[in-house]
Amino acid sequence: MTILIFMNISNFLTLYKIKNQLMAGLTSSTIGRKYAMAFSALFLLVFLVMHLSVNMLSVFSKGAFDEASYFMGYNPLVQFLMQPILIFAVFFHFIMGFVLEIKNRKARPVKYLVNGANANSTWMSRNMIYSGLVVLAFLVLHMYDFWAHEMSYKYFPGGGDSQDIERFWIELHEKFADPIRVAAYVVAFVLLGLHLAHGFQSSFQSIGARHPKYTPFIKALGTWYSILIPLGFVFVAVFHFVTQSHH
Repeated sequence: MTILIFMNISNFLTLYKIKNQLMAGLTSSTIGRKYAMAFSALFLLVFLVMHLSVNMLSVFSKGAFDEASYFMGYNPLVQFLMQPILIFAVFFHFIMGFVLEIKNRKARPVKYLVNGANANSTWMSRNMIYSGLVVLAFLVLHMYDFWAHEMSYKYFPGGGDSQDIERFWIELHEKFADPIRVAAYVVAFVLLGLHLAHGFQSSFQSIGARHPKYTPFIKALGTWYSILIPLGFVFVAVFHFVTQSHH
């Protein structure tokens, strides 16, 4: 057990050092920063689809959700490789976003006039930093609710039986018994949708995927993605809230 904890922490620290090295190089050039931001965003876009797919299983099949969650929670490849990479990608994306925002503000000391800003950009593109901060705050809550609980359950004395494959659906269901927590999740997912509405297309543009033939498709795909993915997460949260009397 101690060895597993050490491996997880060791992998995370290694990736953290790599992140610092990458940050030092990438943040030194505008193009590097944009590419780094875009690729980390694309990675997280794929992860959101996978995460929602597993969560949706909880709506249709308790057994399937328990099996999928057990696999994700105890598979060494997922736990000691994919999980640290995901944590690294999340922190990297947010840090890079803050770096870009700060540098953009320094490069533009005088704010745009209101009319000029409205004409050249959308409200969401001008406020990505704020929606990002809300999403980051939500991630802290989400990790407290599930990731911290899972680490405590698996790696600390008195946590629980690692062979209890049927606990995952029950734990998820009970988390959404609190209407305040459900409301917080819903608000966060709405802000996530607004964040994605601009971030999806922006990520593809940053890596050069801009062409009269493909841009309309990417824009339409981004619109549907920014609606359906957050809506799916909201549906899962609300479903577990309204079905509390049936568990």
